Amino acid sequence: MAAGDEEGSAPEPEQEPAAEEPRSFKDLGVTDVLCEACDQLGWKVPTKIQVEAIPVALQGRDVIGLAETGSGKTGAFALPILQALLETPQRLFALVLTPTRELAFQISEQFEALGSSIGVQSTVIVGGIDTMSQSLALAKKPHVIIATPGRLVDHLENTKGFNLRALKFLVMDEADRILNMDFETEVDKILKVIPRDRKTFLFSATMTKKVQKLQRAALKNPVKCAVSSKYQTVEKLQQYYIFIPSKFKDSYLVYILNELAGNSFMIFCSTCNNTQRTALLLRNLGFTAIPLHGQMSQNKRLGSLNKFKAKARSILLATDVASRGLDIPHVDVVINFDIPTHSKDYIHRVGRTARAGRSGKSITFVTQYDVELFQRIEHLIGKKLPAFPMQEEEVMMLTERVAEAQRIARMELREQGEKKRSRNDDDDTEEAIGVRNKVAGGKKKKRKAF
Repeated sequence: MAAGDEEGSAPEPEQEPAAEEPRSFKDLGVTDVLCEACDQLGWKVPTKIQVEAIPVALQGRDVIGLAETGSGKTGAFALPILQALLETPQRLFALVLTPTRELAFQISEQFEALGSSIGVQSTVIVGGIDTMSQSLALAKKPHVIIATPGRLVDHLENTKGFNLRALKFLVMDEADRILNMDFETEVDKILKVIPRDRKTFLFSATMTKKVQKLQRAALKNPVKCAVSSKYQTVEKLQQYYIFIPSKFKDSYLVYILNELAGNSFMIFCSTCNNTQRTALLLRNLGFTAIPLHGQMSQNKRLGSLNKFKAKARSILLATDVASRGLDIPHVDVVINFDIPTHSKDYIHRVGRTARAGRSGKSITFVTQYDVELFQRIEHLIGKKLPAFPMQEEEVMMLTERVAEAQRIARMELREQGEKKRSRNDDDDTEEAIGVRNKVAGGKKKKRKAF
């Protein structure tokens, strides 16, 4: 992994003994001003991972936190960092690495909410946003940087005067996902340019071989805080499946949305294109649906998320970019419109509902092509799922209207594609003219890579 990582056996992290659960954040050793901030955020009682990790982190130990999605991991690393910052105020104090842009913005919001009374400044460094404005933000030396690995490395290599040589804390959140998204090279580069004398917190839903390797490379004598070591779904989650012919998937989706009207839905699709197509289809049928996927601009992605959070839209269609780490508290029903290829992604998808003690439903669409994938999911979670009760005749009555909406959605999708291509052609033309003018004027400047 990084310098100092050897493939030999590493000492197993200490397992923190389960303590009697404290009644408040104050019992965990959190200082009064931060306890007040927790209270204002509505955090009355610490979660299990916070109970395990916060006291260990406050003792100055490195931490490996294994916990399922929605377990309060951000508080588990943010509170010890903010408390240390109170004791020794310093700029460029902590770096939090995350796999996705949305998760980075969400962590930043929590840092600023918890640290608002003590004047904490955080900056989000992710792709899809102008690098110049990010360079200016970094020049102001914020206390906390929340970043995706790729864009952070870009700034370390290209932004004059920016370095992380004074860093005191490194957090790797959703570490298994960071490594699954092939950010290993970037993480390696970051580990080489930050101080060895630092505190490191590694949080992950799963302990994969890659995460174990990263642990050996980046952590010193860590304490392992595991809330749930086996894959499981929340007890209050009602899980169902429906077995359907592939060609009628859209009709069954419309039927379920009608049957469960009044709820908020998160619908997972396997590709950006299918997410966009299904959103257009549902809009044509009068549903308030909004897409969230990787081909949208950063502003549009955040806009979609905020509209759904504010309940201005009741249906969010998403790729797996949104299945982990996003705090969307009011999802009533999760629909796996396309079954996940990796069984573990099922856990993270359905973890969007039944959060914070509330109940919720998940429904997984299983076509004739998905039987093996579905059996793997049942094996992973250790239970057989019941079929969702359906009225087949009512579904078939919808097919004509759905077919018309499909036709319109395909046309709209084609138009959007043509507009995008046209914009790209215009950009290429402008760029070519710009380059030609520079050459003509004898100004051959090397273009800075984004």
